[in-house]
Amino acid sequence: MLALAHDIERRVRSGELDDLATAARAYGLTRARVTQIVNLTLLAPAIQEEILALPRVTAGRDQITERTLRPIVAEPAWEVQLRSWRDCVSGAGP
Repeated sequence: MLALAHDIERRVRSGELDDLATAARAYGLTRARVTQIVNLTLLAPAIQEEILALPRVTAGRDQITERTLRPIVAEPAWEVQLRSWRDCVSGAGP
């Protein structure tokens, strides 16, 4: 999802897509869902790096989902995001 978020953001910034509503139509998603996905780009860069470095899930479900990250994304301070992220990956939850 994070890679998709960056792709959508890149396409909007480059003018390939007019806005997030256009992106939603292009990807077959609701505008709200596209906003949720693109909001992942608001995560601290260190968190984004860790997420992108996670091993690919080949069986079962991802343990870290966009929904899991919503409370972390909602926090504007990267330092607080990092603490919440550490709690999340250690199993304590955000």
